[in-house]
Amino acid sequence: MTDEIIIADSENVKNILNGFEDAVKNVKEVSPLTFCITNFVTVTDCANAALAIGASPIMSNGAEEGGEIVNIANALVINIGTLSKSQNDLMRNSARQAKEIEKPIIFDPVGAGVSALRNDMTKEIVEDYPLALVRGNMSEIKAIAKLINLNENNDSVAKGVDVAESDIISEDTLESNALIVKELANELNAVVIASGPIDIISDGNLTFGLDNGDEMMPLITGSGCMLTTIIGSYVGANEPLIGGIAACALMAIAGENAAENVRANDLGTASFRTFLIDNLYKLDAEELKERANLFEINV
Repeated sequence: MTDEIIIADSENVKNILNGFEDAVKNVKEVSPLTFCITNFVTVTDCANAALAIGASPIMSNGAEEGGEIVNIANALVINIGTLSKSQNDLMRNSARQAKEIEKPIIFDPVGAGVSALRNDMTKEIVEDYPLALVRGNMSEIKAIAKLINLNENNDSVAKGVDVAESDIISEDTLESNALIVKELANELNAVVIASGPIDIISDGNLTFGLDNGDEMMPLITGSGCMLTTIIGSYVGANEPLIGGIAACALMAIAGENAAENVRANDLGTASFRTFLIDNLYKLDAEELKERANLFEINV
C-alpha cells in the first residue's frame, strides 16, 4: 500500500465524515421499515440490530405477502444464507415489486461461489433487479464478478460462508481488491461493499477504505448479516453511499467497544454478541466521526 493509493484526508473523506450526523439523525427520525428476507440462523440478531439503531425491522418467509410488505417498506434486504424454494419465490416477488415502485434493494450474497443454487440465485438477482447496494466478503464479491463475466481470471475458491484466506483484505491486497470492488460497482450501477479487516466501499466513482473493527467479530455467527441489515436500514433513510459507509463505521466501532468490554471482564464470545448490540444502541454520530478510520483509495 503506497501513499499514492491512500488519500487519508481528502475532501471526499471530509464530506462523508461530516455527513455522519445527518445519516444517524435520519435513521432515528425516519425509523425506516426494513424488510429483511434473511436466513433462519441469524434472523433474531438481525432484527435486534435494526431495533438497536432505531430502525423498524420486519421479517417474512411468506412468498404471497412479499409485494405488499415492499409497498410500505423503506428498504428491502435480501440475504441468501439459507435458500429454499419458498424463500426464493419470496425474494423474486419482493424484488419485482421493489423494482416496480423503485424501493432500494440491498443484497447480501451469502456463500456465493459455493453451490449452483446460490450462484444461480445470485446471478438472477444482480442481473434482473436494480440494486442500491451489495455487501459481502471479498470471496463473495469476486464470485459475483465472475458470474457476470467481469472477472473471468478470478482464482478465488469459496470457503463456505466465510472469506477464503487468500481473499482477506489487507494492506498488501488493498489495491487489487479495490479495483474489483470499483469495477463491480460501476457494472451494477450500485454501491458495493467488501467487508473484512479493512472494508472497501465504492459507488463506481469514489472508492473508500474503512480500517475499523475487531478480530472477535467473525467469531460469532451473524455479524455480517447484522451489518447488511443495518446497511439496509441506513439506506432506507439515506443515500446509499453515505448510508453504507456510516453503517459500516457504526458496526465496526460497536465491535471495537464490545471487544474492549469482553477483554476487560475476561468474558467470551456470547458476551461479545450482547455487548455488540448494546454498543449499536449507544453509539452516536460524534463518536463515529471521531473514530472512523476512513480514507479514499485512488484506483
